[in-house]
Amino acid sequence: MTTAAPDLRTRAEALGQSLPPLLAEAEMLASTVMMGEHGRRRAGLGDEFWQYRPAHQGDSARMIDWRRSARSDAHFVREREWQAAQSVTIWIDPAKSMAFTGDRARPPKSDRARLLGLALAVLLLRGGERVGLAGLASPRAGRAQLLRLAERLAAEAAGADYGAPETEGMVSHGRAVFLSDFLGDLKAIEAGLARAADRGVKGVLIQVLDPAEEEFPFDGRTIFDSMGGTLTHETRQAGDLRARYLARLAERKERLAALARAVGWHFTTHHTGAPAQGALLWAYMALQGGR
Repeated sequence: MTTAAPDLRTRAEALGQSLPPLLAEAEMLASTVMMGEHGRRRAGLGDEFWQYRPAHQGDSARMIDWRRSARSDAHFVREREWQAAQSVTIWIDPAKSMAFTGDRARPPKSDRARLLGLALAVLLLRGGERVGLAGLASPRAGRAQLLRLAERLAAEAAGADYGAPETEGMVSHGRAVFLSDFLGDLKAIEAGLARAADRGVKGVLIQVLDPAEEEFPFDGRTIFDSMGGTLTHETRQAGDLRARYLARLAERKERLAALARAVGWHFTTHHTGAPAQGALLWAYMALQGGR
């Protein structure tokens, strides 16, 4: 299913409007960053002194504050405050598996992932952040970026059966959001997280699943086909598979949570049968805590 860019944008902004406390916080954050009076205390490219830290291997000699270092036996680097807006890169899985819905009354996983991604961009852009799409749009600030993101998300994507996180365009020491069902190769997911971690990127994993994938409401003769048509499995007693399926799904969730913890990320699962507000609130707060 393809949703027109203006419609997707309207739905995303409506979702953002339903969370006034978060919008108030975003407006306050944007004003403090722009005024430069209470900027986020983070090492970066600003002009104001923040702190001294011990020199690390790889620091160049020009980074050493020799006057401070002369007062001790160690070398120290003078760090400055980050006053520029932070960059957030969003990856939304374009894989065919994301087109699944177990009920026509529910949106496909891909629609919900796009809606959540764009709604989060609304909140972040209103807060003065730079937001981009991994591999599609570099992080930028301003409302014009919102339409650009919506247009990219509305475009048809020729994905594989299952997706692997894209890290192209991520800004070093920035933040990231991965939206996917994460039902593909765990090694590919682990590799994507490792690449992000190597750049100092912190973020969140949001696993988007259909309730049918959680409940496995199948019984009797059933044919299971992958959304891309490359995998198929027929059984005469689908109910007998339920316990094993649910155990493997629980194991995968535990593994995803462990991978996220290992690199300082956050993980949650969102169901397309549930309201989107809860997942949006969680993601926004998790990103704020990741500063």
